[in-house]
Amino acid sequence: MNSGTKILHQQAVRIPLPDVEAERSHHKNMARIAAAGERKSELLNDPDVPLTEVYEDELDEMRQSFKHRLHQIAGDDYYEVATAYLDGERDDWIGALAAYYLECYYRLQERYTVDEQIFFLVILRYPDCFTVNLSFLTGDISPAAVRYESIKHVEANLNEHHQEQYYADCQYSQHKASEYLRESVNCIREAFPDPDTTPYEQRQYGGFVHVTGRDGTTFAEVLDSLSANSDRFDDEATSPSLVSEGPETSRAKETYVSNPEIKL
Repeated sequence: MNSGTKILHQQAVRIPLPDVEAERSHHKNMARIAAAGERKSELLNDPDVPLTEVYEDELDEMRQSFKHRLHQIAGDDYYEVATAYLDGERDDWIGALAAYYLECYYRLQERYTVDEQIFFLVILRYPDCFTVNLSFLTGDISPAAVRYESIKHVEANLNEHHQEQYYADCQYSQHKASEYLRESVNCIREAFPDPDTTPYEQRQYGGFVHVTGRDGTTFAEVLDSLSANSDRFDDEATSPSLVSEGPETSRAKETYVSNPEIKL
């Protein structure tokens, strides 16, 4: 884990989309992310589901997604492939991507147990490829984010009256967060429309940003559209690779996180 921390620093994965079949696969993956957002919205709105279970459900979905990608890229030996790349024993895109995704996988284990850590995800579509950028930051999430409270994270001893009042406040804030996610999740589908029903000219560019973090008992979340720069790449995407995070992600960090710093 120590040797893998730098691989996430201002870097993204670039994956070619050489044909419609590749676009279909990518569209299905984005649809799964959107469906996961809707499921999170439903769970947040259920008073019988603790917030810790909501986040464990989301974390499990992301674990499975990263393990699937690791197996796709490097097979069952993805750990050995990733560590060989980090140790300088190999220098290829398979090793690079395996190391990137493995580091993301490890860091997700800390996502809901480490306070003040911000998870920052950007996925962007370009004519012949898409990019995935993950960052783990510290800072202050924009006031425009939806915020909600978790009674499970309260350390103070509350009397019965205050506990009931705080529980009601938590439920109300989670209800508002559920509404926000339900309304915002369509930005994912709009960014990556079905290639079988959408003209090519209308699906060349798109993207979204997802920001989540916790400060004590308060969780904050942003899910919003993000425009992809038409002039970002001047070369053809022929094979998967690691690239710089891009100006779109840099601007998004400035917009949605105040005083962002890399969490290593």
